[in-house]
Amino acid sequence: MTADLLLSRTKHLRILALGFPHLPTDRIARSKWGPSWRSTGRPDVPAIACVGRYDNTLRLTALDEKAEALGLRRHQGLTEARALYPQLEIAEENPAGDRDLLLSIADWCDRYTPLVAQDADDGLFLDITGCTHLFGGEEALLNDVLSRLFHMGFDVRGAIASSPGLAWAVAHFGRGGVIGDDPRDILMPLPIQALRLETDLVASLSKLGLKRIRDLATAPRAPLVRRFGIRLMQRLDQALGYEEEPISPRRAIASLSAERRLAEPIVSQDDVLHLAGRLAASLKPGLEARGAGGRLFELVLFRVDGKVLRLVVGASQPLRDPARIGQLFTERLTAIHDDLDAGFGFEILRLNVLNHEDFSMRQGDFAGKEQSETSLPDFIDRVAARLGPDCLNGFHLQESHIPEKAALAVPAADHIRAGKAVEAALPATDRPLRLLKSPEPMEAFASEVPDGPPGSFRWRRALHRMTRSEGPERIEPEWWSSLEGDRVRDYFRVEDEQGYRFWIYREGFYGDSAQPRWFVHGIFA
Repeated sequence: MTADLLLSRTKHLRILALGFPHLPTDRIARSKWGPSWRSTGRPDVPAIACVGRYDNTLRLTALDEKAEALGLRRHQGLTEARALYPQLEIAEENPAGDRDLLLSIADWCDRYTPLVAQDADDGLFLDITGCTHLFGGEEALLNDVLSRLFHMGFDVRGAIASSPGLAWAVAHFGRGGVIGDDPRDILMPLPIQALRLETDLVASLSKLGLKRIRDLATAPRAPLVRRFGIRLMQRLDQALGYEEEPISPRRAIASLSAERRLAEPIVSQDDVLHLAGRLAASLKPGLEARGAGGRLFELVLFRVDGKVLRLVVGASQPLRDPARIGQLFTERLTAIHDDLDAGFGFEILRLNVLNHEDFSMRQGDFAGKEQSETSLPDFIDRVAARLGPDCLNGFHLQESHIPEKAALAVPAADHIRAGKAVEAALPATDRPLRLLKSPEPMEAFASEVPDGPPGSFRWRRALHRMTRSEGPERIEPEWWSSLEGDRVRDYFRVEDEQGYRFWIYREGFYGDSAQPRWFVHGIFA
């Protein structure tokens, strides 16, 4: 693809890049003075810096604006910084906390577009192509994002351009704003660090006098590629829009979505459920047009203070009926009632269909009414929505005679989806009703050598003396799938003095090079 064709293709692509130059210290300031500390004014307190240990030395890893104004710099030794400014407030670096904060900001940015990606330098990319008109244009959208984040206590820089590389460069090293179709005049004066190059590579280029992007753009390409690799020119071409650079959204894109923006925030659970039902009704025509029904739904609640709550429910069969979808969220909200913190209220509600499947229509009855859904899927969906998808299990029979491999426990909804009965028709055998998840070792005493069961055994710190036994039932390892070290099992049905009945087995034989071991595998009713 030629550069002209690629430029014409990417001309309509619009990417918003957000940079947070003081995110670690903003996190500390928000925890000390509240999220609105920037809009209300910074208290008259010493500068803040984060420190970490590198090369066995404590060094500054992040600075706030006041520390930078004092002339401190990143990677400076803590001892030197303390000698210059004894009042400097020091906090230990917390990369995990910074990462979690950035991810929460990314969740908040979902209100503008579902295509939100994290870059490698603690920033965000938002693909806003085709959605800027919903916010009054690119300038209005950018101002809204920056203003809201400022009032949430963040120092943020933003730029909108036709490529991620260009938007990132202008947001981090330029003046920000909306960049038009011709990026060269804005990109060329920027330092070479704006191309997202490694620190060692920037230092090497600086020694050659290549300190600005214009220096690199006018230099011969072939010698630079031979010396520094193709990555250098690739970054330049990506910033200029000559080479495509895809961004990977953090979350899967919903196949269908409906949203409601509220003039007044809502707080009560009843209001949330009412609007969720209306959103489900607005999704029904889209599902009908596709001949599909939703299998996985997500309700996204955007709080006024920026926090985002996500509620996900699944269905054992494809659903279109708004009442049934609303019932699932009713069960989910009932389960987390105490954990649903509405704060000052929710201002945006969005209902996503994360997964859908073909919807088979049912024959109406003689009265002309549609046949209702079976009660079993409805019961499974409601219980799973309240208690989790793994609360009800069924079994898939497997082609194996090893007891723990003979049946696979799966969520009951998967049986309904596959059109199978939830109750697996297990063969009538003398196997126990309750099989342990995995055999548990026991200590056997007074075994009837070589083939008999033990006279007593200790399991879970309790001693059991045998009164009756049946067996053995021998199970050999499967030759086509057994691993080295698998041994023969001899199973026994035993009963102790209290009437408890167990299913136990001996692994291996007495007289082998390795001593046999005993296990409890099941308990009879």
